Amino acid sequence: MNASASSIAPATILITGGSGFLGSRCIAQALAAGHRVRASVRDPAREPQLRAALARAGVDAGDRLSLHAADLRRDDGWSAAAAGCDYALHVASPFPAEIPRDENELIAPAREGTLRVLRAARDAGLRRVVLTSSFAAVGYGHPPRPAPFDESVWSDTAAPLAPYVKSKTLAERAAWEFVAGEGGGLELAVVNPVGIFGPVLSDDYATSILLVKRLLDGALPGTPKLHFGVVDVRDVAELHLRVMTDPAARGERFLATAGDFLSVSEMAALLRRNLGAAARKAPTRELPNWLVRLAALADPAVRQIVPDLGNRKNASNAKAKRVLGWNPRSAEEALVATARSLIELGVVRG
Repeated sequence: MNASASSIAPATILITGGSGFLGSRCIAQALAAGHRVRASVRDPAREPQLRAALARAGVDAGDRLSLHAADLRRDDGWSAAAAGCDYALHVASPFPAEIPRDENELIAPAREGTLRVLRAARDAGLRRVVLTSSFAAVGYGHPPRPAPFDESVWSDTAAPLAPYVKSKTLAERAAWEFVAGEGGGLELAVVNPVGIFGPVLSDDYATSILLVKRLLDGALPGTPKLHFGVVDVRDVAELHLRVMTDPAARGERFLATAGDFLSVSEMAALLRRNLGAAARKAPTRELPNWLVRLAALADPAVRQIVPDLGNRKNASNAKAKRVLGWNPRSAEEALVATARSLIELGVVRG
């Protein structure tokens, strides 16, 4: 993190989903910048694991970190967690590896949980909430387009969308509506990351990391014709802190992507090039769309990717760079760091 992101006055920050992949990185960078952190978690018994993860990131949390039990599905705990805080980073949101049978299993906690955090922040007099939304709220439900998506675009909820995509879109919409109608003096700003990769600190990591794991461990017979945005978790955490305090970020959305989207085939080739024998199981052939569609008949997890087969999306990070001076690592660095950390932690064998 450079000086412009770390020179803000020390504050007390509520960070939701504190034990998660992005949440723990936000905590690490906030503590490194001199702030105090209140982290909301569903299970406070995970505190030793969280502190161990922070130590792997080079941060001694000491007494500047406290954990508070709070669940997105319930009102209990949010008022106490927000009391005395200056800002909140609302990072927590469900993102399961498998599709739920009922889309409301994702939509309800995402939308209602966001409103619970915003109400608690408003009532406690916080200055600003930074909501972790997603590219999922920007680039889905649209016909193929040559131009990169920017922050002016919203995913079309009238189109058939995967439950996660719909949940992120509706949760962000609800947040903007709440702040406009009931927020009082509370400010809102939003970060919309693409797929978050980067060094893994614990066994609690993002679903996106599973893609790299499966490329490394030979679980994929070939690569589907899909394209993903890549961004390093360290850069997403830094962007949250910039958005938290910069006056220019008030009422704005910021896409977080390292650059142009990559195909899964390009990701596999990149891992082989950088890791050599450790990536020897990464597939070298691309699967035809008809074969992926056939597999989707029996596998709900495959079924959700079918609408995007062959549809190359892209997104622009120009706004975050221009307005906030954000300068992310390359997609290659993020993916290689992901792979190396998985090997170091023993998640995959090198």
